[in-house]
Amino acid sequence: MGSLRDLLVCLLAFAAPVGPADALQAKRAPVVAAAANLNVALTEIAAAFEREHGSRVELVFGASGTLTRQIQDGAPFEVFLAADEEFPNQLASAGLTSDAGVVYATGRLVIFAPAGSPLEVDSHLEGLARLVQTGKAGRFAIANPDVAPYGRAAEAVLKKRGLWEALRPNLVLGDSITQAALFATTGNTTGGLIAYSLALTPEVAARGTYAVVPDGDYPPLRQKMVLLKRAGPQARRFYEYVQGTAAKAILRKHGFSVPD
Repeated sequence: MGSLRDLLVCLLAFAAPVGPADALQAKRAPVVAAAANLNVALTEIAAAFEREHGSRVELVFGASGTLTRQIQDGAPFEVFLAADEEFPNQLASAGLTSDAGVVYATGRLVIFAPAGSPLEVDSHLEGLARLVQTGKAGRFAIANPDVAPYGRAAEAVLKKRGLWEALRPNLVLGDSITQAALFATTGNTTGGLIAYSLALTPEVAARGTYAVVPDGDYPPLRQKMVLLKRAGPQARRFYEYVQGTAAKAILRKHGFSVPD
């Protein structure tokens, strides 16, 4: 259990600065706020950026809605990578960004069952429907739809499959998609709907099985990023780097689709 818990503790916490622990450098590093489903991919991108440019960024991960509220309250972020388009658009409409933003990736959703669960995973959630019909669905994990785009996508899938009302009393809501993944992998639930990027990590994949949910079952998880008003030159370089070839290759490796 140790390796998985260590990974997910990192996913759930504010990320530690990437690179050398130089206090002066840390003060100067731009702070990048990012959706929780990006933890592994963006940490790798930030490390590649540091190797190539000799400069670093500080990463903070959380639910997109929670990060949006923090930005509105004056949090010192310079770049925001969300899990949808809606939250960045809210910030742009409020005049808190330097640009309208750009879609950098599209995410996907999977249904996951931990080892030993009675849930048989399949892309159309037929196994979950059978458990609901027999009254054996138990607790089921998703991210909180109020703050997490992947939670809204999960809600849309469950409604499309006619399972939302039956499962609603048994839902375990994570504050972010990474907390939902923690709930879905620990064996205290029959499973959950989590981000494909998290299901691909060795620590999570080793804990159970998953099936990718068809893209048409939920609104597209088009993930947009924006430069915030306080963004400096280094933040702008990182913003551009995420749109480049090297970063796109890393995003693809972690299960995202990226613009051409």
